[in-house]
Amino acid sequence: MERRKFIIRSMQAGAAIAIPFAVSCSKDEDDDILLPGDDITIDLDSSQYSTLKTAGNSVTLQGIIVANTGNEVFVALSSVCTHQGCTINYSHANTNFPCPCHGSVFSAQGSVLQGPATTAVKKYTVTRDGNVLTITG
Repeated sequence: MERRKFIIRSMQAGAAIAIPFAVSCSKDEDDDILLPGDDITIDLDSSQYSTLKTAGNSVTLQGIIVANTGNEVFVALSSVCTHQGCTINYSHANTNFPCPCHGSVFSAQGSVLQGPATTAVKKYTVTRDGNVLTITG
């Protein structure tokens, strides 16, 4: 075997072994999406977010799920399930946030309602001024 082919094949074999260890589905509990002092602003008049005007709808942006739970109440949680890092959804019918991967369910306050997750998701403060929501870290 040529030296060049040997080096290339050795590198490919090393990458095939190293990559699965470098990439993980698990959530590092210290990874906050929005740091204290940071804000995200959502204009409900923007076509991108106008669906949030209707109760039961939600959007996910920058690792945060924002849901209109009804009666002008908006909830913002980390969208990353603390079990293995899947993206959680919003269930208006149950007023909770289920994870489609392994069945964990979180309350509107972020606490675990059903496992396998054992750690709450982070809840963010949402304020509203007219048609502008501000999510604060």
